[in-house]
Amino acid sequence: MIGAVGFMNQRLEVPKNVDPQWISLMESCWHSEPQDRPSFQEIMEKLRELQRKYTIQFQAARAASIENSALKEK
Repeated sequence: MIGAVGFMNQRLEVPKNVDPQWISLMESCWHSEPQDRPSFQEIMEKLRELQRKYTIQFQAARAASIENSALKEK
């Protein structure tokens, strides 16, 4: 695996159901030229964006679940 990635520029296949923002981040880190890869700071910024996105989605799903449970109890 290390040889395929390091010397033959091959990558694992990304599952089809992966968020496009994750794919973009992964692919940007895979550039063969180091100067074309994001800095650690840029990676952290992208990860924070994704964390915010998923936190908001989780909170909305949890709120909807609680609301549905309350409606069923009535």
